[in-house]
Amino acid sequence: MRYIIIGAGAVGGAIGARLAGAGHEVVLVARGAQYAALREGGLRFRAPDGEHTHRLPVVDGPEALGALRGDDVLVLAVKTQDSEAALEAWGPVAVAGGATAGERLPVVCAQNGVESQRLALRHFRRVYGVCVWLPATFVEPGVVSAAGTPLTGILHIGRHPHGTDETARRIAADLATARFEAPVVPDVARWQYAKLLANLANAVEAVSGPIADDEARRLYARVRAEGEAVLGAAGIPYTSEREQKEVRGGRIRLVPLDGAERGGGSSWQSLTRGTGTIEADYLNGEIVLLGRLHGVPTPLNELLQRLANAFAREGRAPGSLPVAELVRLADEAVAAAEGSVAFVQEDPPGRS
Repeated sequence: MRYIIIGAGAVGGAIGARLAGAGHEVVLVARGAQYAALREGGLRFRAPDGEHTHRLPVVDGPEALGALRGDDVLVLAVKTQDSEAALEAWGPVAVAGGATAGERLPVVCAQNGVESQRLALRHFRRVYGVCVWLPATFVEPGVVSAAGTPLTGILHIGRHPHGTDETARRIAADLATARFEAPVVPDVARWQYAKLLANLANAVEAVSGPIADDEARRLYARVRAEGEAVLGAAGIPYTSEREQKEVRGGRIRLVPLDGAERGGGSSWQSLTRGTGTIEADYLNGEIVLLGRLHGVPTPLNELLQRLANAFAREGRAPGSLPVAELVRLADEAVAAAEGSVAFVQEDPPGRS
């Protein structure tokens, strides 16, 4: 199978580099400075086993490839806020032998959050979800780093909305040759919702820096508790921390690259690159949405969603809001939400 990596950033670049290094056919899809850097100097992939430069075919859209092949696998690795545009671009592309990509080809959503698979089903018949556990960094055009060893990442994969099939098993087998563990599971969403709870920390990290002290850890625990309450109210199952540890524990060890620790996760990296957008609407915003649908207050996740978007929109430096100030804002948001609930309870509709 040929892998077309739509979004050759941290996750897409790492998957593409490892697949190419294992002898699989890979095409990278990028735009802007990343497209120019990949075309000029190839993909520089830094990992504990050294730096590797992969000179792979690079395109900025489907037009450059012409008709797609029947054995192509589309790996969607853009941020969720860019998913719709990518799906609209690739779904109608013709496939050699007849029909379109949306009708014939698998699209594999290797992204944070849970929304992209749902978006993909509007354009593709064969949609696969991936729970991405892949510590990777992309802050410099043309350069992607992944600090995990001996495995580069663990990628649970399954059909969306549920089930498994031979295509999922073939993709998993290819990933297994490329320093990934890729369990094929019929309930990949259960793993993705657990990852969503962990990713609620991304906005904290983006606005106030890595969660490295007790004050920041306590704040994240409160944010996560909101998320757990919402998933419980919505009846959405997710894997427990114990189950995750049993599967992942000891399989990946992070090694500092170039003598420095990894700076931050995907949201922090978006601010560092100055992209102008951030994925908070599909991480903290997913909890906010579910909370509103099921009557659960989510003041902390609302605050983080709003702050992360403001940081991206205004080009503010990642980590520039002191943790103490963020905690103060969080306490105010919770107090305001509690006051609002009390007001509603004391003044029901129809009374004044």
